[in-house]
Amino acid sequence: MQIGPYQLKNNLIVAPMAGVTDRPFRMLCKRMGAGMAVSEMVASNSLLYGSEKTKRRANHEGEADPISVQIVGADPKMLAQAARYNVDHGAQIIDINMGCPAKKICNVMAGSALMQNEKLVAEILEAVVGEVDVPVTLKIRTGWDKTNRNAVNIARIAEASGILALAIHGRTRACAYTGDAEYDTIRAVKASVNIPIIANGDITTPEKARFVLQHTGADAVMIGRAAQGRPWLFREITHFLDTGTYLPAPQVEEIQQVLVAHVHELYDFYGEHTGLRVARKHISWYTKGLAGSAHFRHHMNQLESIAEQLSAVRDFFEGQLQAGENLQYIEPLAA
Repeated sequence: MQIGPYQLKNNLIVAPMAGVTDRPFRMLCKRMGAGMAVSEMVASNSLLYGSEKTKRRANHEGEADPISVQIVGADPKMLAQAARYNVDHGAQIIDINMGCPAKKICNVMAGSALMQNEKLVAEILEAVVGEVDVPVTLKIRTGWDKTNRNAVNIARIAEASGILALAIHGRTRACAYTGDAEYDTIRAVKASVNIPIIANGDITTPEKARFVLQHTGADAVMIGRAAQGRPWLFREITHFLDTGTYLPAPQVEEIQQVLVAHVHELYDFYGEHTGLRVARKHISWYTKGLAGSAHFRHHMNQLESIAEQLSAVRDFFEGQLQAGENLQYIEPLAA
């Protein structure tokens, strides 16, 4: 899988997820085998450039290449400026968000709402591609709703505008995250253009990754929610695609090690107050599927200091080991 000058080590990509794909999570997924990880979306509003949140999202220190940053907005000029800002701060690939189904994004005609206006789509893509000298990629959905699937049209516009790779979530904006992903639409898009196509949606297991690649003809798969609390999914898929055999599920001891290292990175990245709160959701995802995890998560979410949080995690996993739960970890089904 190649995007411009960047040859990815494989065809597994971490999907951009708001509030999830921060630098610590991206770096972890890359260490676990992902070929690329796209940042959480950065607003194009230049007034936000001075905010701590925006500065933090532009911090790519220590992150393995290539560094892909997603921008979101609806104004071609502002998006071009946002692309330039992020390239100046280390972005090596710019990704444009036309796939987010969230109401607060679509209500300002950004994200997947843009798919309703193909003329504006072309103006945005041309403005961003013309502004920066790095590869520009695009993420879309199959359409606005089930009666307005225009992913093929958007893909052709993207190719003509100089977009170098296109990711498609196999649902319409109206479907949000419900129902089954439409892999036939992704296959139709792949057949209609010559740029690399990345298939996204419901890829939760090694077998599903292989099926989607074979069914759609896509050049890569993009994995989002299934990797929450399961970053080892990337190494499992890589091994399965390479050998046709399965890696053993991680033992509880490894889950604890990965979790603890991850939350320490969150504390360092965000500081104690925010890091503690961001860590809560990751701890919940990591422990899903383990005995007694529901009670543990409820208790852990009440804690207000890093010391208490780490102590609770240590006590929980000590209980797992004493109960012999380290013999086998049952992978929870991803939502």
